[in-house]
Amino acid sequence: MSDKHLSTQFDAELSGICARVLEMGGLVESQVALALHALTKASAESAEQVLQVETRVNRMEIEIDRDLQATIALRQPAARDLRLLIAVSRASANLERAGDEAARIARIAQRLAGTGIAPRMPLADLAFEADLAIAQLRKTLDAFARLDAPRAFEVLAQDDQIDREFEGLLRKLITFMMEDPRTISASIDLVFVAKAIERVGDHAKNLAEAIIYVVEGTDVRHAAPDAADGVVRRGRG
Repeated sequence: MSDKHLSTQFDAELSGICARVLEMGGLVESQVALALHALTKASAESAEQVLQVETRVNRMEIEIDRDLQATIALRQPAARDLRLLIAVSRASANLERAGDEAARIARIAQRLAGTGIAPRMPLADLAFEADLAIAQLRKTLDAFARLDAPRAFEVLAQDDQIDREFEGLLRKLITFMMEDPRTISASIDLVFVAKAIERVGDHAKNLAEAIIYVVEGTDVRHAAPDAADGVVRRGRG
């Protein structure tokens, strides 16, 4: 079998695996959006749909990992191809964990659907934080599809915005609990929701770092967002 034919087969395998990661990402993105809908609209039905999708996402992660292991064992890739396979593994793991956060929100939505939430609770703020996290996830998936490092750097630069929203929500919820002890139970639940949304943003950031690793060959994990570009420049030098 010719080297060219082997290369074509490998490219086809890579393309198929990456396509499934993007499909998985689309499912997780819809999970997060539906989980927030379940919470803000007190829809137990929407929450149950999120939990049903979680099973599919978990199965996809296992299937992608299995195919990755087979491809690495058979093709023994090197350099950028190997980095891409490592990034795909990181991507599927982070997407699965983001799906877990959506499921966590859905379970809280189920619990609150029967008890109700006080009208003054900051559900609009939670929805805004979720919109930011979903936008980050969508941008990261777009960068993954194109192996677009500049787009991935944008995700890193914007991660602090979600963190600030989480901190603002936390202060509001603490204020609600102090002013009206009757809101303590629901407020604690919403703190967990806000944290779950913030973690979705973190998983999008992790995937963006993996994309930069593929394209630039430099590991920018644990580097401050404004220092990541400098890490890459030093790696090139």
